[in-house]
Amino acid sequence: MMVPRVVILLCLIFLRYLPVLISAATITLDSIEIYKTHDWLPSKPAVYFLCKGENKTFLPDVKEKHVLYTFKGEESWQPLTELQDKKCKRCGFYEEDTLKDDVFDEWEFCASDFTKPDGKYIHLKDKELNATFLCPECVPFGNASHHSSTSQNSSGGMHWALIVVISTVVSTVLITGLVTAFKYWQKRKRQQEQARFLKLFEEDDDIEDELGVGPLSGVV
Repeated sequence: MMVPRVVILLCLIFLRYLPVLISAATITLDSIEIYKTHDWLPSKPAVYFLCKGENKTFLPDVKEKHVLYTFKGEESWQPLTELQDKKCKRCGFYEEDTLKDDVFDEWEFCASDFTKPDGKYIHLKDKELNATFLCPECVPFGNASHHSSTSQNSSGGMHWALIVVISTVVSTVLITGLVTAFKYWQKRKRQQEQARFLKLFEEDDDIEDELGVGPLSGVV
């Protein structure tokens, strides 16, 4: 009976993380240019990206203003964060300071911002910075946000249809595992009953031999 327990456990884990598997999208920084620094002292700025509730991601290459820095998405500090299709994050670019960190800009960062076919989203803050983000996985979410209510319902229907299909597959696997385990249990039970039945016959034969009442006991 261990087989169905394992199957049930795997199914529960899969269903628990199903929304994340479907909707999580990775965000990388494609380029950035800062237009000013906030430190009065003549030092290199320490620029970082931060979403509320997450860790700071420092941009070690960004040291000069009016310089366009481009990235491959493979840097050690990438990716910046992850977004889900219907859940935005409060994020921003900041400059680390001794007393209080300065803000380049902060905004509601959403997967639906990525509306361009190449998966890029440009965020511009006047006199502060110009940053381009990359997320090809976010394009369907961005396009969906610009459709009519009818197409939004269609997209939502497809999303739920995918969930139903995956749930059906998981249920099928679960039922198959339970049926297989039940058949195996029935087979084992029959084997045990047959073994007990044969054992009873053997015990009866032993008793008859001891009492001398076997089928050949009267033969001279």
